[in-house]
Amino acid sequence: MSFSVAVSLGAIFILVILSAILSGTEAAFLASSRAKLHTLSKEGSKRARIVSLLKEKMEKVISTLLICNNMVNILASSIATGLFISWVGEAGVAYATALMTVVIVIFSEVVPKFYAMRRSENFAMGVAPLLKGLISIFRPITHIFELAARSVLRLMGLKVGAGETLSSTTEELRGIIDLHQGDAETMEERAMLHSVLDLGDVAVEDIMVHRQDIKMLNLDDDPTKMITELVDSHHTRLPIWQEDPDNIIGIIHAKKLLKLVQDHTEKEQTITKDDILQCAKKPWFVPETTTLFEQLQAFRKRREHMALVVDEYGALQGIVTLEDIIEEIVGDIDDEHDPNKTEFWKTQNGDVFAIGASTIRDLNRQYDWELPDEDAATLAGLLMYEARAIPKIGQTFKISGFKMKVLRRLRNQITLIKISPLLSLNDEAEEDLDER
Repeated sequence: MSFSVAVSLGAIFILVILSAILSGTEAAFLASSRAKLHTLSKEGSKRARIVSLLKEKMEKVISTLLICNNMVNILASSIATGLFISWVGEAGVAYATALMTVVIVIFSEVVPKFYAMRRSENFAMGVAPLLKGLISIFRPITHIFELAARSVLRLMGLKVGAGETLSSTTEELRGIIDLHQGDAETMEERAMLHSVLDLGDVAVEDIMVHRQDIKMLNLDDDPTKMITELVDSHHTRLPIWQEDPDNIIGIIHAKKLLKLVQDHTEKEQTITKDDILQCAKKPWFVPETTTLFEQLQAFRKRREHMALVVDEYGALQGIVTLEDIIEEIVGDIDDEHDPNKTEFWKTQNGDVFAIGASTIRDLNRQYDWELPDEDAATLAGLLMYEARAIPKIGQTFKISGFKMKVLRRLRNQITLIKISPLLSLNDEAEEDLDER
């Protein structure tokens, strides 16, 4: 073997190794976990911090790796082609192409990428300083290629700005949560994480207690009656109205009222309406379009637990509490004072019975359904939206793979609904024939 042949073979060997490193680097950076790298960075790993910074500029990373990898592969193929031509003549082009294709695919693509993906964080941290240097060296070239690529995309009708990202962190996080499978406890944790991400998208009108279900005190009533109603209520705070239920003039706390009763009892004085009103707190009104995240921050800032929800005309729509928002994240929280009220339940044959006021979000979270909640907050509201009228008893609807039947109705209010999974096409056809 001549010296030139040995040098050429050595150069091909080195170039194949470089190609393998570059391919493995690309796979490692794409597969590495941001969460693990963030944890390693907080623990003091400088290389993990470099990888995290580079992952924020993935377009430059990919561009640099592709340029370098293609240069290395083309150079290795050219040297191999020259060698084979010197050995077997023009047929060496075909031999070199076949051989280098096998070598590059196996040893420079498949094997290194499989290896790097299994050890993505360690591999990425190992090559991070080298990649950082390559990005600096090839920055002018990558910039030219990026401009050319963006120009081609514009000609194709795709507008990609210099600061645009190709993925959404929030959607990526939702996808990671959905992929997390496990037992019932794990599924409940998954629902909680989804609820946290939804806080900025859900309005208080979707979770508030509707005005027809609000327990309120009338200031025009006898003070003794008001005290009795508050003590008998399972709530610690109740709104006070005067003349008109929409005219909320205060929020009374049971503890303050009992303290007022104690003080007046010791002094042998009679409690008046003015005493109760002075004991009450000024009502706090919020728009129905306020998001849960905004309301949660407002609760924390004002150190309050309850707000009155009004519409665009200032009319009272309902009440939202800090507990309502927390329950939206963790599910129902029942204490010894809460009434034993079940909004929906499942039978052994898979049917679900729900009251009309059951919220769609609670049903989706409990049974992992995907009922639409864009146009209605409650199950009754969904059926009214579908019917464009108030459904009659016995009327059925087919929504998102479920058959819903109205079982009970009290005046204009739907009180009980039966929800059944839709049958297969054959079973459904047989059911239709039986009904006929």
